[in-house]
Amino acid sequence: MKSFFAAVMLFTRLPLWRIVQVEKRHYASALLYWPVVGFFTGATTWGVFYLASQVVTSIPACMLAIIARIGLTGALHEDGLADFCDGFGGGRDKESILRIMKDSHIGTYGVIGLIAYFFLYTALLADLSSCLMPFSQIWGIFIGADVCAKFCTAVMINSLPYARSEEESKTKVLYRKIRWQEFTQVGLICLLVLWLLKAPFPAMIFPVVTVILFRCFLKRKIGGYTGDCCGATVLVAELSYYLGVALLFAIQLHAPNFFGIR
Repeated sequence: MKSFFAAVMLFTRLPLWRIVQVEKRHYASALLYWPVVGFFTGATTWGVFYLASQVVTSIPACMLAIIARIGLTGALHEDGLADFCDGFGGGRDKESILRIMKDSHIGTYGVIGLIAYFFLYTALLADLSSCLMPFSQIWGIFIGADVCAKFCTAVMINSLPYARSEEESKTKVLYRKIRWQEFTQVGLICLLVLWLLKAPFPAMIFPVVTVILFRCFLKRKIGGYTGDCCGATVLVAELSYYLGVALLFAIQLHAPNFFGIR
């Protein structure tokens, strides 16, 4: 249970540290519970969007929802995306890529990456919420994107070595290798809850493929992963889920019930 609390404290800004004390060894298992944390962050995004949409149009509501999630996570993944873009945009080999990602200053590639991400994220949320589907189905998509992206990224991390030493890690935490039986149990629980929330299952293939491609890229370029790579992967995988949903619903307009999306 303390590993779950460690995951919440590591991946969000919720002040659980005020009431729960966890040891460093519990943080090493936090990766297993990252998808579960996705239910909290996804529900926050949905909740703020729902409340804001009662008084403003879809685009401002989506922006407020995104800001709320950033506040909850402390921009942890967005910081990783910016460093990832700087490192792989400006670095020529493993050493230079890792050195640039370690630099706390943001560069041109990082700025462009964040702008492109937020524009696409806002546009997809606004489009999905206002044009393509009944309003009552949106919450399953919001939460499904968050959970699915985090689960796929967690599996990727578990299959790659860390590209730095523990001392060079920003969080000073190296995740232990999770047994596949443990991942299977968490995955089945997440799938059950997402099914109850009516999340479109066919769209999950998109983050799966995205993360597989990211894994191949990271393995070839730096031989493993870093925290910045994790943040970038989860955000891009989440966007791919939304893109997949938009594509599947657009196709369903011409071939109803072909994909079985409820």
